[in-house]
Amino acid sequence: MTRLQQFIATMVGLGFIGKGAGTVAAIAYCAIWCVIPVGDIPCLWQVLAALIVTLTGVWAANAAHQAWGEDSNKVVIDEGAGMMITLLCFPHEIRYALIGLVLFRFFDIVKPLGIRKMEQLPKGWGVMADDVLAGLYSHLVLRLIAHYI
Repeated sequence: MTRLQQFIATMVGLGFIGKGAGTVAAIAYCAIWCVIPVGDIPCLWQVLAALIVTLTGVWAANAAHQAWGEDSNKVVIDEGAGMMITLLCFPHEIRYALIGLVLFRFFDIVKPLGIRKMEQLPKGWGVMADDVLAGLYSHLVLRLIAHYI
């Protein structure tokens, strides 16, 4: 595993925190989203960035799979990608970050509606796919909530 793969897989080292690293990574992305006006970047660029992070995450998670074993809790780039998808194209407002974080962690932890099945995909694909789907569900529910708030 290269240092670059480790850097990506652990989301700049957040994965080494230990227990709760996934939640910390999701919160870290929300903080980035709030500090840097990610929500002001055109939607197409946000989608492309999420795609690049997801595919890079698969690459890094494949290496982590070999180095650290199956779905190591050190790999948290999947949470970053999931939060990116959750907040795609939303206005840059903290309420969306907070509601999106709660929704994403719910779907990521409970794993309903086929999310758990995504973990069965091989290596890095399984690591990333469940969080991508959790992010997609969170995004859709957040869109519904946003319609009423």
